[in-house]
Amino acid sequence: MAAPRENVSLLFKLYCLAVMTLVAAAYTIALRYTRTSDRELYFSTTAVCITEVIKLLLSVGILAKETGSPGRFKASLRENVLGSPKELMKLSVPSLVYAVQNNMAFLALSNLDAAVYQVTYQLKIPCTALCTVLMLNRTLSKLQWVSVFMLCGGVILVQWEPAQATKVVVEQNPLLGFGAVAIAVLCSGFAVLASVGGLYTSVVVKYTDNIMKGFSAAAAIVLSTIASVMLFGLQITLTFALGTLLVCVSIYLYGLPRQDTTSIQQGEIASKERVGGT
Repeated sequence: MAAPRENVSLLFKLYCLAVMTLVAAAYTIALRYTRTSDRELYFSTTAVCITEVIKLLLSVGILAKETGSPGRFKASLRENVLGSPKELMKLSVPSLVYAVQNNMAFLALSNLDAAVYQVTYQLKIPCTALCTVLMLNRTLSKLQWVSVFMLCGGVILVQWEPAQATKVVVEQNPLLGFGAVAIAVLCSGFAVLASVGGLYTSVVVKYTDNIMKGFSAAAAIVLSTIASVMLFGLQITLTFALGTLLVCVSIYLYGLPRQDTTSIQQGEIASKERVGGT
């Protein structure tokens, strides 16, 4: 049985949802804008390193606030970090995977439009689902399998005739971009099994449900598409629109709670026993 979620207000949940949506959309748009600039490009590895350093500082600050005193802060670091070398080694695996994933995001957004990237990157959902089935022996409901195939079909439509950005003058390689997204998706599917990436994602996972997270992903796709039309002159095609719609619907369907069939099956058995007894 899943652990009960902490009782928080709807306003706080909506706040987490809004921030996560805006962060996802703004990150993609900003990264795309900086990677298609006619100025000299920065090293993606430097940006990834700075991002992780910032998250480290924020995490240390949050830990210091939670412990309340320098003594307990040092004791917590000594116990959970310096005193647990095996745990650190285990965490180094998803950390390395996330480093590859983040660098692939830079490469992908150098060759794909932000909206196309946002839609295609949702392949992380079926990739994660397959990892949980194959590696953790978990099962998916029929609706989840339908949503997985629907999502894959939507991504195929988007890639079949990608939307073109008329205001981007740099040379792009869509095939290279898709390959980078594929690697990022595989990394994401594997790393999710070990940890949750991003500080705000952790908050949303703790205080919200799958439906709200699915809505956030769909909203981020819509915001990225609107921003791409305005900033990069994105020309939306019919196949892109249909593929995006399929992806958004499949995200929602995948996040729906699974129906508890135990009581239904017990009721059917009891009904058959009563019929047989008469």
